[in-house]
Amino acid sequence: MQAPLVSVICLCYNHEKFVVEALRSVFLQTYSNIELIIVDDASVDGSVKIIEEVLDDIDVSSTAKETQNKVFKLPKPPVFIKIQQNQGNCKAFNAGLKIAQGKYIIDLAADDVLLDDRIEKQVLLFESLPKEYAVVFSNAVNINEAGDILNYHYPVDKAGKSKVAVPQGNVYTEVLSRYFINTATMMMRTDTLQQMGGYNEDLSYEDFDFWVSTSRHYLYKYQDEVTTMKRVVRNSLSSAFYRNKMNPHLESTLQVFYKAFELNTSPSENLALSRQVSYHLRLAFYTQHFDLVFSFNDLLKKLNSTTKLTETIVLLSKNKINVYWFYHIYHKVKRWFASRLR
Repeated sequence: MQAPLVSVICLCYNHEKFVVEALRSVFLQTYSNIELIIVDDASVDGSVKIIEEVLDDIDVSSTAKETQNKVFKLPKPPVFIKIQQNQGNCKAFNAGLKIAQGKYIIDLAADDVLLDDRIEKQVLLFESLPKEYAVVFSNAVNINEAGDILNYHYPVDKAGKSKVAVPQGNVYTEVLSRYFINTATMMMRTDTLQQMGGYNEDLSYEDFDFWVSTSRHYLYKYQDEVTTMKRVVRNSLSSAFYRNKMNPHLESTLQVFYKAFELNTSPSENLALSRQVSYHLRLAFYTQHFDLVFSFNDLLKKLNSTTKLTETIVLLSKNKINVYWFYHIYHKVKRWFASRLR
């Protein structure tokens, strides 16, 4: 029985420093049946030229390994999609999804790195699971721009196993409650992505909407080992959550919250959602997105979860009280202490 095809969609935007390492990690997988689709989202650095140079050295073969003369081999030619005008992650990914033929998909950022046996191990696990499972995810090691290890997504013991219990199975309420899935480690069923129409292109980021949409109907499986090196870089997409007056993600998060509100079926789910809405209301206030404070508060009213604190923040927002300077200093101090504890 032939091993299932896995599509790796590598998204690149101004990743000239890291894209070679990301692509190399695909070429050197111990698993051979891989389809590589590279999507450059109108990079303005040297990413496109570097990718083209790497692809010039590709040899199509039945073996995915590095030969003595450093020529990489893949079972089929990679596809390189060059977008001329920046579209954002969701549209860029969907451009790759439209032509993906694999049974499973990995969304690989061009600054992250796959460990060499990741695909082999995840496919083996996925093939053992019933079709109710749509996602396999794992632990990751966080690295800095130089490739130095910072920490682990889930802290590990001497055997490399997570010290904390990681939710799996029906994770919908947990997805509403907190961030715990490392997106970079996910392998997804292609048909699940296709059924939902790919990533929502109206949103500025993809993972939270994907988690809410899929975990309502499908199960998630945690693989307790490190499979990926997740790079932490300055000015990353996720860092936009904390920018003053320049946060596109808050509006997108609000849209997903309303989707979850419609999907919820129990008081415990509404409680989990209300806590997250309250947190993002505060974040909108701290970063001077005052109009969104009112929008988050409207949803809290629908959830019957307004509090004295949220009412006070709404009042302060009406007067556009600026506390960002305090919030900014708080986070600088918090990051400093975190770095000292590593």
